[in-house]
Amino acid sequence: MADWFANFMSNQPFIQLIDIAIVWYIIYKLLIYARGTQMMNLLKGVGIFIFAKFLSATLGLQTIDWLLGQVLGWGVIAAIVLFQPELRRALEILGRNLSGNRQRVQNPSKKLIDDLEYAVNYMSRRKIGALIAIEGQDELGDIIETGVTLDSEISNQLLINVFIPNTPLHDGAMVIQDFRIAAASCYLPLSENGSIPKELGTRHRAAIGLGEVTDALVLIVSEETGDISLVKEQKMHRGVKSNGLRELLEEYLIVEEAGTKDPMEQIKGLISNGFKSRGGQDEK
Repeated sequence: MADWFANFMSNQPFIQLIDIAIVWYIIYKLLIYARGTQMMNLLKGVGIFIFAKFLSATLGLQTIDWLLGQVLGWGVIAAIVLFQPELRRALEILGRNLSGNRQRVQNPSKKLIDDLEYAVNYMSRRKIGALIAIEGQDELGDIIETGVTLDSEISNQLLINVFIPNTPLHDGAMVIQDFRIAAASCYLPLSENGSIPKELGTRHRAAIGLGEVTDALVLIVSEETGDISLVKEQKMHRGVKSNGLRELLEEYLIVEEAGTKDPMEQIKGLISNGFKSRGGQDEK
């Protein structure tokens, strides 16, 4: 009976189309979640191996085909061993979300806002110049590459310390990505808009320039006056007071609670962080 049912299903073109559609959907979602992370480099390498194996099998290169088959077969096991902690946590997240057993944790955007509010107000009172870009939907990978990679957890102490005058990283912009300090001393594109007031300095022109090409939120502290400014795309808020700073940060940065976050996004973050941490160990 089981064999008959299997033969019946395998002979149905509609079922075969569904099978192909599911595989393509999985590949598509995997590429979407890997985009912009180091996982994409791994997928490109796997794709090259698969294409080479297909080509060798088509051309009848039996030795090369056998070698590539061994590499792909053992490579899966090696990947499971290498990324065992990340895969285990990913499965835990997936199981917890599917079962509805979600743990409530502190919303990371609220912690980010708390640290930014304290640090920016602190630097404003002491006229410590600062330029902080928070990544939105548009990726800032090119900007991050121009600076010094940190990949650090955010704290108001670290935010302040980076911009202390005459320290190695104080000159340039800090970039925050995925609720972590991705890099410091980064170069932002300067705006060439002729309508920018002359009294605004390089930091403000850099913030406006980034806002012209991305949806990042940029915070500026003037070292001459201590004034706080925010830039979001084509809109600039100048002379922001301490009591209005939090309102603007919440308007632009607040996101859904961590407990309701898309589980696939959490898994993407785990895998991405796993690649970053292992890359850092390799560099050491």
